[in-house]
Amino acid sequence: MNKEEYKNIFVFVEQREGKIQNVGLELLGKARELADNLGQEVHALFLGHNIKSQAQELIAYGADKVLLVEDESLAVYTTEPYTQAIAQLINDKKPSIVLIGSTTIGRDLGPRVSARVNTGLTADCTKLEINEEDKELWSTRPAFGGNLMATIVCPNHRPQMSTVRPGVMQKMAKDESRKGEVIEEKINFNKDKFKVKVLETVKKEAKVDITEAKVLISGGRGVANKEGFKKLENLAEMLKGEVSSSRAMVDAGVIDHERQVGQTGKTVRPNLYMACGISGAIQHIAGMESSEFIVAINKDKFAPIMQVADLGIVGDLHKIVPMLTERLKAEMK
Repeated sequence: MNKEEYKNIFVFVEQREGKIQNVGLELLGKARELADNLGQEVHALFLGHNIKSQAQELIAYGADKVLLVEDESLAVYTTEPYTQAIAQLINDKKPSIVLIGSTTIGRDLGPRVSARVNTGLTADCTKLEINEEDKELWSTRPAFGGNLMATIVCPNHRPQMSTVRPGVMQKMAKDESRKGEVIEEKINFNKDKFKVKVLETVKKEAKVDITEAKVLISGGRGVANKEGFKKLENLAEMLKGEVSSSRAMVDAGVIDHERQVGQTGKTVRPNLYMACGISGAIQHIAGMESSEFIVAINKDKFAPIMQVADLGIVGDLHKIVPMLTERLKAEMK
């Protein structure tokens, strides 16, 4: 393989029912940073049906080119059509790096594409950087159950592929003045391999998405029970935020998995993250360390969470949280 033939960064921009998902915009922002380091371009892979009108949006968020693929078979995500389309674009355009969001779709799509183009894939990355010495992509992710962070390279194959969880990277500010090119691509689909057809889409009532919250009041083992979480809910209401949790409380059945922060939950980046009764295992920290301001309330001043907190409060959360809620209530009158 001649690695010199491979250049530019591909970002798969996920859309659902024509709505661009935030993770794609976040990855465009990171790709812009990586591409500027390499002196290369960012190409957005935008697949779907009747989505052309939104392509310019991706240029405003950092793409130099949008490779637009429109086909009825791409209207609703199924594995084979999307895999065929992206694999053909990779084989034709030869990108150096391919980034995919680690969503339910991305976790299905990423491994299949990497196998199709005969390269490796680093999943659930929390950090992406270019090594200045050899200009290889360094992808960092939790390993061995989150007990350490592993930095992985793909020196012998191209493209270098990584998936990244929503909320890990930061999208760049939208710039309507950015110039770029939208290129309509045609894919030679082998429809004989299309074995799955979506007959019906059943929507469940929308649940809370903690990745979109600006304020998160998060509880761990120290909160103890549902009554303890009521105190967190009262504080969250005062701050117009949401309640989240560590894995311990989800495993105990105290709170739903959709509110879990951490390696096996969601990665969040709120303006304020308040960790109440959370010790701060590396699995949890991996999901919230990019928060803008972190407050930790814990009886143990040596708890690992204190090492990443901007402000640490040593004490009983069951006393401190209600006092803080009452103080805020008084200030807001």
